[in-house]
Formats: sequence, structure tokens, C-alpha cells
Amino acid sequence: MYWPVGAPKAYALSKHATSSSTAEQSEDSLHERHNGATEDASEQTADTEKNAIATGTTTNGVHNAQEQNASDIENHILAARPSRNGQMFATITRTAVTAWQARPVVALAAVIRSVKSMQAYGPNVDLLVRPDGTVIIVQTALGYLITYTLTTESNTQIYRTQLPESSRHSRRSSTADGSSSYARNDGFPEPGAASSSGIREAMLRFRMVIRIDAGISKALALDDALLVATQKPAAMQYIRWATEEGTPQTSTELLGRLSWYTSSGSISDMVHDRPMNVLCWIADDGSAYAVQRRQAREQQPNAQNPVFSGFCFRQPADEHDLAIKTAINARFSLIAVGSTTGRIDVYVVKDYSGNIPFSHDHQLPIATSITGDLVQLIYSPDGHCLFAGFEKGWAMWSVYGTALANSFAAESEPTSSNDEKWLLGVRSAFWLGNGCQLAIVAPRDDRIWMLDVARSAATGCLSPPNVSKGLLYTGSTIILYKGQDTSDLSALSSDASLLETTQVPKHYSIAQWPVRTAAISPDDKYVAVAGSRGLAHYSVVSGRWKTFDDPAVEDQFVVRGGMCWFQHFLIAAVESGSKYYLRAYSREKTLGRPLYEEELSAPVILLTMSGHDSLLVYTYDNFLLHYIVAISGSSVKLVQVGQIGFHGIIRAPPRVRAISWILPEDQLEHGDPSQDVARATVLFLVDGKLVLLQPSSNERGELKYDMRVIAQNVEYFILQRDQANALAAPDTIDTTPNNELGGGLGHSLRDSLWYFDGDCYHVWSDIHDVLASAPNELGRDLPATVRVPVDFYPVSAMVSKGIVNGLDTELVQRRDVNFSFFRHLTRTQLFLPRLLRHHLAEYNSPAALHLASSYQDLPYFAHALEILLHDVLDSEVDSPPTPPETALLPTVVSFLSSYPAYLDVVVNCTRKTELRSWRTLFACLPPVQQLFEQSLELGKLKTAAGYLLVLHALEQDQEGLQVYEFARLLCRAASEQDWELCGELARFLVGIDGSGDALRSVLAQSGLGNGQNGSVVPQMPGHAQGRAARGSIAALVNPQAAQRQVDYFSLGVDS
Repeated sequence: MYWPVGAPKAYALSKHATSSSTAEQSEDSLHERHNGATEDASEQTADTEKNAIATGTTTNGVHNAQEQNASDIENHILAARPSRNGQMFATITRTAVTAWQARPVVALAAVIRSVKSMQAYGPNVDLLVRPDGTVIIVQTALGYLITYTLTTESNTQIYRTQLPESSRHSRRSSTADGSSSYARNDGFPEPGAASSSGIREAMLRFRMVIRIDAGISKALALDDALLVATQKPAAMQYIRWATEEGTPQTSTELLGRLSWYTSSGSISDMVHDRPMNVLCWIADDGSAYAVQRRQAREQQPNAQNPVFSGFCFRQPADEHDLAIKTAINARFSLIAVGSTTGRIDVYVVKDYSGNIPFSHDHQLPIATSITGDLVQLIYSPDGHCLFAGFEKGWAMWSVYGTALANSFAAESEPTSSNDEKWLLGVRSAFWLGNGCQLAIVAPRDDRIWMLDVARSAATGCLSPPNVSKGLLYTGSTIILYKGQDTSDLSALSSDASLLETTQVPKHYSIAQWPVRTAAISPDDKYVAVAGSRGLAHYSVVSGRWKTFDDPAVEDQFVVRGGMCWFQHFLIAAVESGSKYYLRAYSREKTLGRPLYEEELSAPVILLTMSGHDSLLVYTYDNFLLHYIVAISGSSVKLVQVGQIGFHGIIRAPPRVRAISWILPEDQLEHGDPSQDVARATVLFLVDGKLVLLQPSSNERGELKYDMRVIAQNVEYFILQRDQANALAAPDTIDTTPNNELGGGLGHSLRDSLWYFDGDCYHVWSDIHDVLASAPNELGRDLPATVRVPVDFYPVSAMVSKGIVNGLDTELVQRRDVNFSFFRHLTRTQLFLPRLLRHHLAEYNSPAALHLASSYQDLPYFAHALEILLHDVLDSEVDSPPTPPETALLPTVVSFLSSYPAYLDVVVNCTRKTELRSWRTLFACLPPVQQLFEQSLELGKLKTAAGYLLVLHALEQDQEGLQVYEFARLLCRAASEQDWELCGELARFLVGIDGSGDALRSVLAQSGLGNGQNGSVVPQMPGHAQGRAARGSIAALVNPQAAQRQVDYFSLGVDS
């Protein structure tokens, strides 16, 4: 669901910035350095450093690869770390530490260490940033931790965004009397609650120096403390930021005293995840541990209950399979572990008592000898993408293993000549802008490369239109897939022009960057986006955006819980202050006060439309609210008609990613909406589990739900009932381009359920079959799904067209530009053959015929049948069924004979299969001679020619040639002036008999020419003889020979 787009932007500090700036050297409080240190803690000094502040010290510059000197090594960035909210990040070089703002990317403050400090503490080797971004910690080579405090001056600004005259946008703001005036006409947004206009002055102040006598193996900056893994002895030190009364500031836990820690060495890598409250340790011996820290216990040296509790969930299989890097994905409850083999194993966290089984793995696109060692492993903020940085490149996967992009396809020559080190390896990497940007620091480089990333709208709001329409967005643009609006044939094209990019208004993008969520309407007419505050919406038809006239109103609320469209009304879940609302806006009116507003008791997790007019709202207090959207003229109202509490069923509401429900047909069409909650079967997507909740009654007649997990590792799902026009089923096929789920489908896929698990689509053709097998008391297995493998990431399934569409990325390197860039390629694949094969394998030919009848008017329907035949034939040739009576091929051939394209499908299949497969195929068919006669009778001359070639191949061991059949076909082709076919037949006859006797015999039999001197002239009633009319067969076989007046059939003898 993540795809890099375009070329990255490079940011670097100018080479001579330090000599012309106000940055001063810092001695890091050496004048107050104490002698000695405590055993478990460190040397700590007061905040007495002088001249450690650098404000606005550096400027953005462009790296000049031609200037190389000894100071370049000092400028190479060694590490980079962001704050939790992604608003700032810090970098270190060997001698300096710099604080940056993320948007726009500028260096705010820097500290350059003095020579005396370098000699005393050693050069910088690693970097930590406290999650809130207020403390920066530098780890040195001699085992010291130097801490700095980052502060900002709210009243002082050092930069201000200024737009050019051509892009300035005037916005009306509402006055107290209701009239309108114009604001923000100076080209930059006014400072507001959520606006980042203007860059405030920042200062880095020295805080303290911490000496770790035992040696630093790995360190982490947590919200309340520093966590340091030491080497000798192997221990874990916990150093609080602030001392609490009655609690020591520093505590130490020896790893050897932990009964569950079976490794002999120290910790080489560790990460912490706050939502899951889990640490993951990687030991020196390659083992991986899941760890929790107890929050409250008596701090006694010999306490029986240790501070840390955990267990080993991965041990190396051999000495070449050592774990080296790890990452935690709280959104999907996963832990990824990278090993020395280059493979990345992913484990699912089911509980905190040690139940962490293996889930799946991520395979490298190339050999580890080319990629180098794994350097960094990080999940995107929403957990949908895994980024792995290697010594010689990088790669990205979806959460469950689909390869999305990598840099290993880069050509070495242009990459080196353009000095694009971001393609050649990773030193450090991190996400910014809620996942819309990826920052990469390459080895031996002083630049930070910012690569824009496009995401599926389903990552932020997994609603049915977002999934089915393939909407993408970046931090400041939306990308629409236009294949839905094209003809069926063009939908199969991999034309990049099917993607249409639209820029979000600049004033909104500047003030509210990045775009955090987006929603498209079911009819593709409208798109809404929401940034850090406020929202904006766009009309695809008119190409116009609408934003709030008053920036103050825009800054008053945050969209939290998603958005959805109902006709031209936008419904959004918002948070304003400490209150939570459902609001409705009209596309036809200016954005200002909502048309409708309803306050809620708890924040919204997600909302979605279901059925004709039902709105489902799931909240943090574990309630599912059911509303009916009532429209009266130009106004709209949400009427609550029911709610369901899931207490005791869903333990962690924030882990719910999507929701829908299935109503019985009678309730959907004629039932009371207030009774929907009692009769609906609810679908939840919790982490990667698709959960089905079916209503029933207990002994006292009270409503209860039977829960069953029906799928694992689900990235997203599509319930076709929720798609536009799915509930209407006219009798004829709607062939208009915008028909997404045409009526011709009837009930064949109207009730289908699709989900993607990172490997392929899984399809249940009828969800009612799943509902009938789901109750646990029945003890039934769920019906098997139909697997639709894809070699790209599928964005959606266009059911009316019978295809799956998706995206792929391509790294473009051209000689006419001096940079590389990523571009998106649209990909499509037919899913119809897989579904037909499933029905036929289940001996359900009526279902296959019914499904095929919905698609038989598509121009590529015959191609779908050909794929079906080809797949079945290949599988049965490679693995003959035992016993033979179970073969599927005869059933498929019988099914194909029901369609007019049957003869063409069979002969086209033979052209794409090996000769050894022909006998297996035609053993299930009528005699080839009969198929030839049928094709000739129907006027399908090229099809008949194909069968004639098959006939010759299957009977070539017999004496003689099918002269009569070739003559009939050649005569028929000549009579219809199909000279291309005549030439093909002539070339074939010459190919099997170089003497020309076979061709002469056929020509004599057909009466198309005489054999004098080998001259062959078509003779047709009503046409002049000779080469004056259409040319000779010789010209068709070899036009160049005809131009030289050489008789091809005289075997090179000039005429």
C-alpha cells in the first residue's frame, strides 16, 4: 500500500556554514568534570555549559560532488533520529549534532564539539532522541552519553513561508455580521493553532554528560528514562530523566540474573513500542526476546521479582541465521526480526505470556551477497509498510509480504555519475509526515534524501469506496485511478496515464501538511482530504477544490475516525477541543458551519456507509452506532436507530481497522431499520484477523454473538454488497464505462467477499456459504476460498470487468536527466479463470455457466476462457491426475463448448503450449478433422488453419500430407482475398518440404495455378490472372524475392 514516487529531495548543510554562522564550539562542561563514576550509573554534571547554543546556525545547501577534501569526512552524517510526532529530527556527524524541522526541512540549531571535548569523550557514534523531541542524546566512542535540551522561542521566528505571486490564493473569511472579507492575501498563511507558518527560533542547550563505565552496547531514549544495555557486565541500566522522591534515579539489572534470559552475551539491538508496551531485545548470540518492564516494585538489590520479564521467541537455526535487527508493528501486533541471511521473519504477538508464533517472512528480491548486511528495519507509522535498509540498497514490503519497491535495480554507472548515494546503501532511515515521506541517509554522505511516498487511501480509512476505487494520496496530492472510467479493453492496458494526480490547494497544504486521510465517493465524483486540522474536498468533474473560507474555523477541529460520502454530502468524525462530533457538509455549499452536527460521548475509531443509507460508527467505548442518513431537499440529518455493545467480545477497540455488516435479504428490503442491529452479522477486521460475529439468542432470549475468525493475515477486504450498485440487479448488462458492479452479475458475485493476505486475493463467491458454516457449534469447516495469485500489489478488484488492478513501481534512469526517479505502472490481471476453475472443480457447472454469462459480452472473455484451458492443461500434463477419472480437463472442455468462441479458444491454446501437451488436450476433444470442418463451415479460416497444423503434427508419423484439406483451405482463403493466410500456408508447406513438391501438390489440388517452371499464379473467378491483380503466392511467401523477379519455388533458379 506504499509506493515511492518521483525523485527525492536532497538536504545538506553548506560546507562553510559553520565558519559563517553563530554556531560555537562546545566543551561539554569539561571544566566541571568529576573524577570517577558510580558502578551502575554515570557521571552527571549540572547544566552549566557555556556557549552550547546555536540558533539558526546553518542553511540548506546543495551537495557538490566535485568538491572533495578532508573535511568531507567530518560532514558525513552518522545517524538520524526523528521525534515521535515527526515534527523534528536530529542528525550527528563525527563532531556535531544538528536539530532539524521536518516541514519545511531546515536546520534549526547545531552544536559543534570542541577539540578538547572530542579528546575527553571521543567522537560521536550514535544518536538518541527522546520521543517528545525535547532531549537529544549523543553517544560517543569512549562510552559517554552527552545530552542536550532543545527549546524553542514562541515569539521569535527565523524563517517565513513566502509563496510566489502566481500561486497566491485569496481566501474569504467570515466576519461577525455574516459578510465575507478576504484574508491571507500576503502569500503565506497566518499563524494558527495547527499552522506551521513561520519557523520558530530553536536552541540546543547542554544538559549533562553521563559516563557508562561498563561500556555501551545499545541505548534507547524512552519517555521517562534512558535504557542502556552495557557490555561488561552484561546488564540493563535504567536512568530516569528526573529524580522522584524515594526512588533512585538509576537502577541496574544484570542479565545473568534473569532466569528467562538464556543468552550468555549482552544486547546488540533493542526497540521499544509504547502502544504495545513491549521491548524487543536482540542478543549477541542471535536470539530474540520479547520483554516488558514492570512499572511498580520495591527497588531491592536481591528482589525475587526482577524489573524485566520476558521470553525468547526466536533462536537461530545455525550460526548463519543470527538475528541482528528488529522492529515492532503495534497496528498489526507484529514483531519483525532480520537475520544475517538477509531474510526477515515476522512473528505475531498473541499475548504477553510468550505466545508469539511465526507468521510469515519477507524475501529479498536478490541474493544477500549483492544487498550486503541488514542495517535498519522500520515499520511505517500506520504499520502497513516495512522498510529494510541494507549496506548496498533498500527494499519495501507491505505488512504481510508483498514487494513494493527496491533500489537494487539501479544501474551502477548512472547512479555513480549522478552521485545518487540514496540508491547505493542505507546508514539510517526514518519516516516523516505520518508516513508520506521517507528520509534516507546513505553511508559516507552528508545529505538527507527525502523521498515522497504515495499511499492507498485504505491505509487511513478502510471504507468500501476507498478500496474499490484505488484512491492514492501523498502528503500534498491525491492520485485517482481512471481505469474505472475507460472501456473494458483499455482497462487491461498498463498505461501510466490511467493515474491522474491532483495537487491539494497550496494554502491548505502549507498550513495543514500532511494529508492524513482521504475519502472518495462511491460514484467517483468527489474526494475529501484531511490534514493535521480541518478538511477540504474536490470535485472530479469540475476540477475545483473547496476549503474553509475562515482559517480559524479550519483550525478548530481535527478529523479523527474517518470520512465518507453519501451522494454529495460529506460525513466526517471530528474532534474539537475535548468534544467529539459527527458532522455533515454539502459539496454544493461553501465550507463553513456544518449542515448537521451531533455530539458523541466517545471519539470515533471508524465510520462507513453500508447498504442504501446506513451509516455505521464504531467508537472507543466499544459501541457500534447505527444511523440512517435522511435527506430533505438541501439538508441532511443523521437519525440513530440502534447500537450494539461489544464489551467482552472485542477487548481492544483501537485495534479494529474496518467494520461492515450483512443483513438478511428480507430485512434489507422490507425490515424495520431499528431491528437491523439485532439481525445483522457483523464483520470486523482486527489487526490482521477477519472476524465474523453472528447474532443469536441465549436461553433467556437475550442477544448474543458467536465469534469466529474466518481469515488471517488480512491487509484489507472487500464485501461486494457494500459497493455502489451492488444491491440493484437489473436484468441486462450495463455496458457504460462507469458501471462498476453491473446488473448483469446478478447474484453471481454480488455477495462475494474478497480479502488480500500479502500473497494473493482470496475469494468467497457467496458470503452466505460462509455464514452457514461459521457457527462453532456446528463444527463445520469454512468453505474453501478461491486463490487469485498476483505478482503486483492489487489496489482493487474491478468486478464488473473481471479483472484485478494494481500498481507496480519502476526505477527510471535516463541519460538525458541527471537524476533517477520512481514512476507508477498500472497492472491488471484477469480473475475470472480462477473462479470458473473453482466452480468446475467442485462439479458445479451451473454456477460456472451463471458466472460466465455475466462476462460473456466483454471483448476479452475468450481470452479468459483460453487462460482457463491453458492453466488446467498445464497442471494435468505436469501432474497427471490419479485416478484418471478425476481429471478436470474433460469438464473444462465440455464447459468451453457452450460458447461460440470454443473453437478459437482451443486452437489459440495449442499455439501457446508445447507439442507434448497436444495429445492430452485433443484426447478430450472431438477428432481434429471434425474441428477443422466446423471451423471451415463457420468461416473461421485462421482457426481452421490452426487445426490443420495440429492435424499435421499429430499425424506426421503417417505417410502422406493432408493435401486435400490444405487445398480446400487455400482455395477458400484465396476466394476471400485473405492473402496473409495464403502466405502463411505457403510458408508452412515450404517449411515442411523444402523441395516445393508439397506446395505444388496443394496448388494443383486447389486449382489455383499450374506447375509450369514452378510458376504459381492465383486463379480466381472474377479476377485477372497474373501478378497484376494481387501478386503471386511467391510474393506473399518472400516479397523481396518477388521484387527481384526470382521464382521462390524454382529453388533459387532465375526465371
